[in-house]
Amino acid sequence: MPVVVVESPAKAKTINKYLGPDYTVLASYGHVRDLPPKDGSVDPDHEFSMTWEVGTDSRKHVKAIADALKDDNALILATDPDREGEAISWHLQEALTKRRSIKKDTAVSRVTFNAITKDAVTKAMQNPREVDMPLVEAYLARRALDYLVGFNLSPVLWRKLPGAKSAGRVQSVCLRLIVEREMEIEAFKPVEYWSIKALFETPRGQTYEARLITLAGKKLDKHDIANATQAELAVQAITSRALSVTSVEAKPAARNPSAPFMTSTLQQEASRKFGMGARHAMQVAQRLYEAGHITYMRTDGIDMAPEAVTATRDAIKDRFGAEYVPDSPRMYKNKAKNAQEAHECIRPTDMTKDAAALKLSDDDQRKLYDLIWKRTIACQMAAARLERTTVEIGSDDGQVGLRATGQVVLFDGFMRVYEEGRDDVEDEDDKRLPQITQGDPARFAKTTLKDQFDKATADGADKKAILSDNQAVLALQHHTQPPPRYTEATLVKRMEELGIGRPSTYASIVTTIQDRGYVRKDKNRLIPEEKGRIVTIFLLNFFRQYVGYEFTANLEEQLDEVSAGARDYKDLLSKFWRDFSAAIAETSELRISEVLDKLDEALAPQLYPPREDGSDPRICPKCGVGRLHLKTSRTGGFVGCGNYPECTYTRPIAGEGAEGEERLLGMDGEDEIWLKSGRFGPYVQRGEATPENKKPPRASLPKGWSKDDMDLEKALTLLSLPREIGEHPEGGMISANFGRFGPYIMHQLPDEAKPVYANLKDPNDVFEIGMNRAVELLAEKRANPGRRGRAAAKPLKELGEHPDGGAIQVLDGRYGPYVKWEKVNATLPKDIKPEDVTLEMAVELANEKAAKKGTRKKAAPKKKATKKKAS
Repeated sequence: MPVVVVESPAKAKTINKYLGPDYTVLASYGHVRDLPPKDGSVDPDHEFSMTWEVGTDSRKHVKAIADALKDDNALILATDPDREGEAISWHLQEALTKRRSIKKDTAVSRVTFNAITKDAVTKAMQNPREVDMPLVEAYLARRALDYLVGFNLSPVLWRKLPGAKSAGRVQSVCLRLIVEREMEIEAFKPVEYWSIKALFETPRGQTYEARLITLAGKKLDKHDIANATQAELAVQAITSRALSVTSVEAKPAARNPSAPFMTSTLQQEASRKFGMGARHAMQVAQRLYEAGHITYMRTDGIDMAPEAVTATRDAIKDRFGAEYVPDSPRMYKNKAKNAQEAHECIRPTDMTKDAAALKLSDDDQRKLYDLIWKRTIACQMAAARLERTTVEIGSDDGQVGLRATGQVVLFDGFMRVYEEGRDDVEDEDDKRLPQITQGDPARFAKTTLKDQFDKATADGADKKAILSDNQAVLALQHHTQPPPRYTEATLVKRMEELGIGRPSTYASIVTTIQDRGYVRKDKNRLIPEEKGRIVTIFLLNFFRQYVGYEFTANLEEQLDEVSAGARDYKDLLSKFWRDFSAAIAETSELRISEVLDKLDEALAPQLYPPREDGSDPRICPKCGVGRLHLKTSRTGGFVGCGNYPECTYTRPIAGEGAEGEERLLGMDGEDEIWLKSGRFGPYVQRGEATPENKKPPRASLPKGWSKDDMDLEKALTLLSLPREIGEHPEGGMISANFGRFGPYIMHQLPDEAKPVYANLKDPNDVFEIGMNRAVELLAEKRANPGRRGRAAAKPLKELGEHPDGGAIQVLDGRYGPYVKWEKVNATLPKDIKPEDVTLEMAVELANEKAAKKGTRKKAAPKKKATKKKAS
């Protein structure tokens, strides 16, 4: 039986079902070889020769394939139809040849299929080919570049910027995008402007809104009405004139559907509609692909196979009627500069089956499949037909002009099924207008705009508003907004526009910069940490070319030329290495002080903004003598006083202005009481550190306490902890305090070997709990001391057996749900619900955690073979 090799066991199971008992289908479990993480794995001095190593986890899989080849001397490599898939096939062929499992007479062939269906797999088996070496060479060049950049640049970061973790060819450019957006936001100066609208009614009593577009005979730009005085004059100009409808114009319009999904647009839409991270979306899509429900999910292509277009048009006709099918099929072409090898779009393999027909049990798979099915159906549907109406209203003297716009959907077309989401919602007037006739007087409505006025001026609202006496004209204050922070969707979109990276890498890159502590995600927005900002400024000053958007995109184009067989990959590497190694050597000779001076100068506008009193923004606000300088630590960059150790003033580098993070709350006797911020958050401290008192008393702010609300009284309360509640009836003092796991009370009886701790739910209980309640809690704790008073955790979900043996479960832990496999506990990512975890996902999480801890099971020791005596 020929041995067929694919990447995953799920894919192997599906393909085995189609091929039947005449084939042995095995999984490689992803990449089988990689470059060892040590110096010399890529050798520039010997034509960039690369040393590969079979991974510890992969050895048993390679052995299983080798053992199967003993029974049949035919190997069919059926890995994914992209660069990575081609590379895995090449690695397998090389590894098996090295261990002599592939012999001179072994038949080795490569097959690819864009979808795991019986028809696609059967056709692929009938059209075998050899491994595509230009595609492999493009992979080798990419892998060598990533290694050379990461392995040579990261040590420079470690030496020059303590706390920096790594740099990468694409990762650092992606980080630059996020950091530069944050700097744009910080430098942004909001501009005030006002908008004016009026509420009118038709002779039949139907109301409609119009906005002011002309004042004093001049057409208004968006920001022309700049303050409340001008707004009030504009309101008076409208209410003091007789107005009439000067024109009514209705124009037909059409809206066409979006193209079918490719990898980047699928990631963007999954983020917009479901809040799925790029990595999670790809994991869900991978499972749909392996189950045979969708075509391959890593692609730059948006074209559809002719048979798929026909099937889609038939499905539209059956479900919605012939009027929803356009006269001719829609054809889509890539706009991306660097479209990868021609692959089909991401689409369902069977257009007759919607999400309900598949009966998918996994919620995320069901949602993502529904999204893909609807987008594919919509892309071949007729355009939506609309009627856009514009109504112009003016005064007889031409001094005032207003406009009302609206639209009517005459035929919904593709909109019946699907509309693409938006990253940042724009104001768009899509309201339906009543019947309005040219020449009619424009009378102010009897119903008013007071509700909108009240909403705008309510407590906590950030707008001002002016309402006319007749309450039918409203002026609203606005301020221009800074550019929004990136979401994963908008970041992927921007990377795609710039030609940076590839669809298969977007998810891992966005994940990596968060794992490195360079970026954090808050409310789905990506915010750079100080560490990430320092790394970016360092790279922009010393390695600007290598974090350049154009340079990175050009490199991608050259890699595409390699994959097309039009460029030699070693020549590409040689030209890159010549300049890059020189930049590394030059920077390595710099002292840390020189690097910091350069960064201090580059960051000066953000670090030292002008002060309101006009004083020097670099003079320390605490001692008034030292000058502020940029400094680094293992936790990132910060601004500190140059008069250290006499002055210990420090503050973060971003967004705090000249006043910094330290605040003197007051005096307690001769001691200064300070509010400070450290790596674990804000805290209060008595006095300053001195050579005699290196660790002055300090206390962290409890959860729920705001540093903005801190005063001297609260600080002294914190510094007085632990609080003595009173003597226990059986002896020993009961005290309350804050600890690593939150508020607690503590007590030790005279005959107890160690104290008993009982957790408190409310932080305020530390200061308020009385004796009765404290004694009661301690009694409960002593009666049930096991597992901090909790019963043994019950599994939320039983998943089955791990491939290496042992049950694998999902449990609810103190810090959230986690996967348990024997002694390995792997926390679930925040965007994955316990009920959505599959066995494959759990195995992957457990293996990753085990590999980090070095706790993977070791194979049973082999028996030593008895040596034969020499004759």
